[in-house]
Amino acid sequence: MSLRGTVFKETLLGRVRLAGEDRDHPVRLDLLVRADAVPLPHRTTRAHVTGRVRVTGRADDTEAVGELETAPHSRDWIRYRITFVMEGRRLTLVGCKSMSPKRPLASLTVLPYTLYENGDRVGEGTLRFPLVTGLLPFIASFRFPRAVTSPVDGRPAARWDGTPGRTEVWYTTLTDPATDSGIWLHHELVAPSDGSAAYAHGWIAVFPKDGHVEHARFGPVPWTAHPEGFTAAGVHLRPGRLTGSAGTFTWALTESPEGPPLYTFPRWSWRRPWLPASHMLPAGRSRYSGTIRYGAGELRLDHAPGADARIYGHGNARRWAWLHADLGGGDVLEIVAAVSMRRGLDRLPPLVFLRLHRNGRSWPRRAERSAVGWAGVGRFRADLGLPEWRVEGRAGLRRIKVTVTQPPDRTLRLDYTDPDGSTAVCRNSERADAVVSLERWWGTWRREALWRLSGTAHAEVGDR
Repeated sequence: MSLRGTVFKETLLGRVRLAGEDRDHPVRLDLLVRADAVPLPHRTTRAHVTGRVRVTGRADDTEAVGELETAPHSRDWIRYRITFVMEGRRLTLVGCKSMSPKRPLASLTVLPYTLYENGDRVGEGTLRFPLVTGLLPFIASFRFPRAVTSPVDGRPAARWDGTPGRTEVWYTTLTDPATDSGIWLHHELVAPSDGSAAYAHGWIAVFPKDGHVEHARFGPVPWTAHPEGFTAAGVHLRPGRLTGSAGTFTWALTESPEGPPLYTFPRWSWRRPWLPASHMLPAGRSRYSGTIRYGAGELRLDHAPGADARIYGHGNARRWAWLHADLGGGDVLEIVAAVSMRRGLDRLPPLVFLRLHRNGRSWPRRAERSAVGWAGVGRFRADLGLPEWRVEGRAGLRRIKVTVTQPPDRTLRLDYTDPDGSTAVCRNSERADAVVSLERWWGTWRREALWRLSGTAHAEVGDR
């Protein structure tokens, strides 16, 4: 079933007076609002909010989350509730625009609010929508995308149809903002090329900010297909839920998808497996809550940012690199660069599939554009290596440069086995660094955006 929703961006400026202080601090909110339905005057509409909250000299949180509720006709208000971190404290901003026919402009543009910490009032202030500078960008930001869902909570069912020589992967990566730890959950199905029974296996790994990377494997065990995802050796991945145990690890996580699907490879390649492999994210980003216990350690996750991804193909590439970068404010960068094992293709340099989902749109517009360009122009290039690898390229009036660093002490080495029995080695880091520079042509190249991720990028380099 397809439901038409609404996506828009809003900027609010103002000041805050914190408890116990005698002066105000400037505040800026840059919000991205996503609703499953089009807001209409006669009904209440709830939307999810992500974005950036800045309090001059005190806070700059690019991972703020919350909700917005509109009821302009029935209750005459628009209510905001946004949680962000300031100097290590988790605060909640609660505000309400009171709709008034006598003061329509003020009621739509003025947001009085209160700050709370653990239920206690710790500040108050007023935010305003800047009509002169913000109205046109606000109107231009509106999108009405279709959120296409599958029969099981938006997730594609298992792709494997019994054909030998195929592998399918469900993997989840995330960052715990409270401890800066990275987490990697890998679930894999392998159908051997010789026609023997398919088997399932996988692993979990934790990349702490301080200390060594720890991991544990589960399986292999005979594969039993499940219509709702992956289940093997007491490990389960179902829509919205990840549970299991392996070695000293036990985990129980809930997943809340955010945003539309993101197809790293061409969308048709997921339905028609003509390419050596296909890669996609059922949702561009997700939030995870729950508990992971391992040895003497424990992680308690609360809306940790990350993503779930899917791979379907014939096995691993000859050489490859992968990046998932949550850029904040709902923006996501996904990269797969690989040299195929197929004869002829194995002589080519790495083909790059790059998708930047920004401001509600994906760039390049077509996934294959970054891999083949047009008439030989615009193909993206990758320089693969460790501890640093790079990708750069141009499509249309924009060009991008990405530098990824995987420090050895934050990188885990693991072996893969393909359906034909050959092996490969991956070197994964869920605490990688990345610098992403986006430029636009205005008669000369001018920087449009710059992101620096320190320990929050998820990356991998593999070879044979």
